[in-house]
Amino acid sequence: MPVTTVARSLFRGLFALSLGVAAISANAQNMVSISGSTVNMRDGPGLKSTVLWELRRGFPLQVTERRGDWLAVKDFEGDTGWVARSLTSDEPHHIVTSKILNVRSGPGTNNEVVTQAQYGELLKTLEKRDDWVRVERETGESGWVAERLVWGW
Repeated sequence: MPVTTVARSLFRGLFALSLGVAAISANAQNMVSISGSTVNMRDGPGLKSTVLWELRRGFPLQVTERRGDWLAVKDFEGDTGWVARSLTSDEPHHIVTSKILNVRSGPGTNNEVVTQAQYGELLKTLEKRDDWVRVERETGESGWVAERLVWGW
């Protein structure tokens, strides 16, 4: 095989790999969590916009648009609104999306269930390993949950 063909194949492979890394990185950059103790979700970008509901510290949101000091966001149920960028952080959290979630002593279904969490419960993200996330509940209990049963990053 000529050198130019090998070089083209190598370039295409590296380019595809860089696109994959960029997509993963972009997804992480598209997530924020609430940093204020209570933050208003509004129907538009500005303090005069109507307050839709209040979000508490750690609540994860997906950023869909950036407009000045405001972020258009979507929550785990698909509800949308706007929050002030200054009241968000990059500290990862998850929300329970299953009715009942087993929190286990290790990453895998063969590990003991140490506690359970319920739909909508906020969990601080401590670590990720394969398809498992180590989380901490507000009560201080920590353990591992299946990533497919939570939403966030």
